[in-house]
Amino acid sequence: MEFFGRCIVLVLGLILNESLLCNGGVTSSFVRKVEKTIDMPLDSDVFGAPPGYNAPQQVHITQGDHEGKAVIVSWVTMDEPGSSTVLYWSEKSKQKNNAKGKVTTYKFYNYTSGYIHHSTIRHLEFNTKYYYKIGIGHTARTFWFVTPPPVGPDVPYTFGLIGDLGQSFDSNKTLTHYELNPIKGQAVLFVGDLSYADNYPNHDNVRWDTWGRFVERSTAYQPWIWTAGNHEIDFAPEIGETKPFKPYTHRYHVPYRASNSTSPLWYSIKRASAYIIVLSSYSAYGKYTPQYKWLEEELPKVNRTETPWLIVLLHSPWYNSYNYHYMEGETMRVMYEPWFVKYKVDIVFAGHVHAYERTERISNVAYNVVNGECTPIRDQSAPIYVTIGDGGNLEGLATNMTEPQPAYSAFREASFGHATLAIKNRTHAYYSWHRNQDGYAVEADKIWVNNRIWNPVDESMALAVS
Repeated sequence: MEFFGRCIVLVLGLILNESLLCNGGVTSSFVRKVEKTIDMPLDSDVFGAPPGYNAPQQVHITQGDHEGKAVIVSWVTMDEPGSSTVLYWSEKSKQKNNAKGKVTTYKFYNYTSGYIHHSTIRHLEFNTKYYYKIGIGHTARTFWFVTPPPVGPDVPYTFGLIGDLGQSFDSNKTLTHYELNPIKGQAVLFVGDLSYADNYPNHDNVRWDTWGRFVERSTAYQPWIWTAGNHEIDFAPEIGETKPFKPYTHRYHVPYRASNSTSPLWYSIKRASAYIIVLSSYSAYGKYTPQYKWLEEELPKVNRTETPWLIVLLHSPWYNSYNYHYMEGETMRVMYEPWFVKYKVDIVFAGHVHAYERTERISNVAYNVVNGECTPIRDQSAPIYVTIGDGGNLEGLATNMTEPQPAYSAFREASFGHATLAIKNRTHAYYSWHRNQDGYAVEADKIWVNNRIWNPVDESMALAVS
């Protein structure tokens, strides 16, 4: 009986696997009411500046080193430089320490920025709540954050996933939905397209300021791990602006030097049990370019005994079954996908397409221009690809899907929302996507993710057994 039982499981697994190869997955039956996406007016309370002369605003934090024992604190003062020093103390000790920072400004066409401060707090204790104070006098402001646990293979940790956010009413719903999700994210992996300032006349950089104030309610209290998207390029030679990424790189610092990167547009960090690699879809990535050479050296460094989960963030998706930005990520896929399969990347998160989609574990590494093998295949060494460019920006939803749904696509839906990735241990993580229209605890899409390094189980077989 045991033998026959195993045979039944095997047959079911083969049937299921074959069906996934031949037919697409689920196109959600949920139909979002089509409404025009509208930006919140500039006098909305979410854009309000803090009271008082030269009060710090647009406060945001991100990881400040490779291991998670440092935090970059950034903020803007609008009237004068003020102080770039951060006063900080742990909840446990109360002893106050200082971290001195630097201030910068930039000009963009007819806009002059406020005074942008960046200060790195170092030598922090893991798994500790810290308070920090910025500003001086009556307008000083106090915030807090919690450092991650020590890096290790079975350290649980939960990430939020947001992309293409913007500053519309839908953007506000997405951020609120994330904040109230009972699966509490401890840090946000942000896959690019922040303020959409470039959608306004002359790339109106006031929209960088309003966006910074809008997201401060989250970014001041937990690190957002930044990825640059196309709306961060801000290349506008018609108005004399020829330096790409100028506003973004002035405002959003990242610890790129800690991973031997030569650019803030690609870098890596460790956090708990995850190794996170951030790539730039809009920087040169061909052979011999700095990004290519960095990634070629970076992937072999990942110690899956220490950080079993390998996650990649980029902006333009490699697998996309919507009729928007179709195949824009193809040349980058051709360059890097063999490496992702070789090193068994677990999940690749992207944005750009303003909808949601999750793929099976698939690869297309056999294809070249002469062999004609151009169909993605199921590959248990390949990543799951998630497109989560559904934050809620002014450009609206991508509602036009390719039909029939391709075999590599497991679930897709044109709605705004966010996702969470709850790593449980070295073998399993729980991923869920949450649409804005639902209650905060509702999971519109969900999956248990096996780690192929520590739990090399064919997920279709595991599903058949269950």
